[in-house]
Formats: sequence, C-alpha cells, structure tokens
Amino acid sequence: MVSGSGCYNPYLFFTWNVTYGILINNQFPGPNINSTTNNNIVINVFNYLDVPFLLTWNGIQHRKNSWQDGVLGTNYPIPPKTNYTYRFQVKDQIGSYMYYPVIAMHKAAGGFVPCDDPADDYTILAGDWFSKGHIALKKILDSGRNLGRCDGVHINGKVSKGDGKDEPLFTMEPGKTYKYKICNVGIKTALNIRFQGNNMRLVEMEGSHTMQSIVLVTANQEPMDYYVVASTRFTRQMVTATGIIRYTNGKGVASSKLPPPPTSWAWSLNQFRTFRWNLTTSAARPNPQGSYHYGSINITRTIKLINTAGKLNDKLRYAINGVSYVEPSTPLKLAEYYNIDDKVFKYDNIVDDPPAEISKITLDPIVLNFTYRDFIEIIFENHENAIQSWHLSGYSFFAVAPEKRKHYKLLDAVSRHTIQVFPQSWATILLTFDNCGMWNIRYEIWDRHYLGQQLYVSVLSSAHSLKDEYNMPDDSPLCGIMESMPKPQPCNV
Repeated sequence: MVSGSGCYNPYLFFTWNVTYGILINNQFPGPNINSTTNNNIVINVFNYLDVPFLLTWNGIQHRKNSWQDGVLGTNYPIPPKTNYTYRFQVKDQIGSYMYYPVIAMHKAAGGFVPCDDPADDYTILAGDWFSKGHIALKKILDSGRNLGRCDGVHINGKVSKGDGKDEPLFTMEPGKTYKYKICNVGIKTALNIRFQGNNMRLVEMEGSHTMQSIVLVTANQEPMDYYVVASTRFTRQMVTATGIIRYTNGKGVASSKLPPPPTSWAWSLNQFRTFRWNLTTSAARPNPQGSYHYGSINITRTIKLINTAGKLNDKLRYAINGVSYVEPSTPLKLAEYYNIDDKVFKYDNIVDDPPAEISKITLDPIVLNFTYRDFIEIIFENHENAIQSWHLSGYSFFAVAPEKRKHYKLLDAVSRHTIQVFPQSWATILLTFDNCGMWNIRYEIWDRHYLGQQLYVSVLSSAHSLKDEYNMPDDSPLCGIMESMPKPQPCNV
C-alpha cells in the first residue's frame, strides 16, 4: 500500500455508506473516529448517491500525501454507486477535527477525535441551515446570486422547543469536568456558543493547547437543566438555537433567560488577540520539529491575498487578487504528476502584491508555486464589511496578527489551520512549506468558495524522493487523457 501510513503503528478500519440526507451509515452528524496520534486510518466510502461525492478531512495534514486530502484539486470524485478507500495517517497530530463533503452544496460534517477523554467527551456540531435543499441552493449560486441569510441554526441537527419537555443533548454529573468539542459545521454563518450558568475553559484549538479560557465545563452549579446556546454573529438579525444540558440529579427546568451574546466586532477582535499557545504542554509539535521558534526565521516570500467580488457575464463571482477560481476537468495534482500541467493550469497566475483597487475579474484555476521549505508570510486583506474565514489544508500555521508587522505575536501564536479576517482589516499567517503536495487554500463561507474564492499551492521537492512525497496510490481513479497515458515511473527511494 502506497500512502501516508507508517508500518509500525496501529490501523483502524471503517466502512461508510453515504446516502441522501447527507447521511453516513444513516447518521447525522456522521460517525466519530476515535484515534490516537500516528494511527493509520483506512475508510472505505461507498457512494449511494446519484451524483459524485468527495470527503475532505479538515485539519488533518496528510504528511507527504495530498493524494488523500479529498478535494477536487487532488482527487477525482467518487462516482455514483461506486466506492473509494481513503488511507492516511494522523502523523504527529492531536486534537479534534471534522470531515465534510466538498462537492457543490453537499457539505455536512462529523467529528474527528484523536485525543483522550475527561469524565466524558461530548461533541457540539452547530451550524446554520437553509429551508431549501442542496440542489436548490446550487441552482441559486449557478444563477449568479448569493445565498442570503440562513433560515435557522441547529445544534447536532436539533433545536429545542423550550417547553420543559426537551430531551437533553448532554448529561453531566455534579462535580465532574467534561470536554466539549465544538465545531461550526454550517456553510455561511459565524456562530457564538455559550453555556447558561456554567463557565467554559478553552484548552485546545485546532490541535493546539492554549493558555486561556474543545472547552472544559465543570458541573459545579445548582443541579438542574441548563441551555447550551448557539447564535449567529455579525448578522443583521440574530438567529438562536438552544439545547438542554441536564445534571444527573437535577430538579427544575432551564431558565428562559439566556446568557447574552457578544455585541460588537471589538469583542471578537480582542478575543482573537488573547489566544496564546501553551508551550509547556506535552503534545505533538508542528513539523519540522523546532519550527515553533518561528519568530526567529527569516521570511522568504510575502503574498497578499485580497478578496474581490463582481459580475462576470451578469453573474456574481468572487475572486482572489482579481482571479475567480474554476475547477478544471482534470485534478491539478494528477496533471502535475503526469507532467501535463501546462495543458490544465499555469503556475503563479496571480501576483504576490496586488493593487489596492481591483476592478476586473477573470476565470482561471489558481496555482501558486512554492519552493520546498521556504518560510512564507501570507496576508489576508478584507476590504468588505463582513467577516472572512480561510482554511489551509496540509498544514498548521502561526496566526500572528490582525496587527501591523511590528506588533506580530512572535512567541506563542496558536498553531492552527483556519484564520478569521475581520471587516476592513487583515490577518497574517507564517509557516514553513515543508509538506510536499498540492494543497488547498479556501474560503470557508461556502457560497464564496463555490463561486471562486479558493486556490491551490504546489510544493515540490527537487529530490523526487519518497522521503518527501508519496507516489500516487495504485487505486486512484483516472479519466480523460490520462487513461491512455503510461503511468509515471514511481519513486523508489
């Protein structure tokens, strides 16, 4: 087997059946994967939909193995009524992650959990929902419009009625501490999560232990029912969902008075500034080992990414530095592997330092060519009045600032894989591109992602060695021009 899996670590095997809902093994949220660092994961996915399907593993780094990332730039979708087997290793990672479908508007989610448990381990998958189905949502975007406001918010697919008869989502025993893994699995809306009458302590964020207040909640309040609350942030009208947390010996219904939400941009911006990495905790560190001394590494290249929006052929498109991404018929990584990249895309087709005003939008696959092991500064600029959220696959980065360079957090910035950019502001990340492959930088607000705000980063090693990148898996599906081409000679060393 040629994949990112080691020879001496345990294997976990799963079979998943995907049906309309979108359900995995008739579950929503989908099944949890309880793993340990360095375990090898083998998941055989059967697609019982009438359309192609593809899963991505948000936050899993797939060291040397972008073949398993599950995005359209690296993988052909799984055709209807067929299956595909993902094989990857959670190499040197701890924390809580999620997976979800990436094609069209299929996006749903489940938890991915390689970590130990306190008294109990609970998952909160909160997100926005729309009354229209995914096919109707896709038609809205294809017609050149955005999705508008969500119709509601859910917690684990449910919304409590607040009539005192709701069944609890979670149960806590007085005096014990519980870990809550919290993910926003929606497609558009930022959320605030809070617990009625109970304090939260933030201890881990995207695989990194933090210094301050997955969250820990200690059941040390009066035994009764309490609400967990999810409400929209940065929207004109706040939409709220609640769920019940029940003390095991509790008497009394939850109070109808909900804890108040944050009220301003400044609150969230100041919260962002307080996030600090706990450097004394024993845990997996970013690769290469020692790169957490990132503040003393010289920057090799600086890239500024500016979001733009506009009409093209009377249809709405979103762009990065004036280019709106379109999916080619051949996955980018396969074209690169077969040395036909010039027939599919061009490298570095956006400039590193774009002008402040961008009036024209063009359509093209966007691929940046990064030199292996270069230390890169990426600045995300947001000229709009709405929050942005960006994700980088294959890596964790250091979120050093919504500040000017002289105020960068160069000691204990949290290592993470998603960054928020506040309105009329910017955010900066630093990282070493030491993981060979084709990796996706994508806007996590899904209508913008679908309409063009994403790109890929190609990282190649001149050594062409298995020490740097794995060969294409033998069972990778092929089509089009590559079906008749001889398979490239694999690396053996």
